[in-house]
Amino acid sequence: MTDRTQTTLESHPDILEMRERHARAERAATTQQGQAVEALALITGLYLAASPWIAGFNGFSTLTVNNLITGIAYAFLLSGFGHAYERTHARAWAAALLGVWTVIAPWVVAGNVDTTRTVVNNIIVGVVALLLALAASAAANKTDRGGRSRSARMAR
Repeated sequence: MTDRTQTTLESHPDILEMRERHARAERAATTQQGQAVEALALITGLYLAASPWIAGFNGFSTLTVNNLITGIAYAFLLSGFGHAYERTHARAWAAALLGVWTVIAPWVVAGNVDTTRTVVNNIIVGVVALLLALAASAAANKTDRGGRSRSARMAR
């Protein structure tokens, strides 16, 4: 049998850096930009999920299901985003891909669903979703893995 020594988090060699990164992420989450992007992304995702019923094209079952699933996924990807800005860069890019998918979906999903109503709705919502995801990605990209801002690294 081996003797295992239990260590606490307080004795971790990188505890100061971990605390600094956590504090930086919390500060980023409390900025007006971070809160606005998160709130607008949540509203955009919820609208996308409900858009077939709001815009009146719920008769197209394939696009209805597509928008419902895509909207819920988008809202989940970017809601709570501000609580971990440094680690959610990939989530923002996945949300950007969902925005692009939303734009092209009326022409790609099965069935003849590319009516004026569906195209206009999905293009507007898709572009808004893409722009919000890019804004979230830019906010997440302000700090690197080491936790230092790019401007601080450049000043060295």
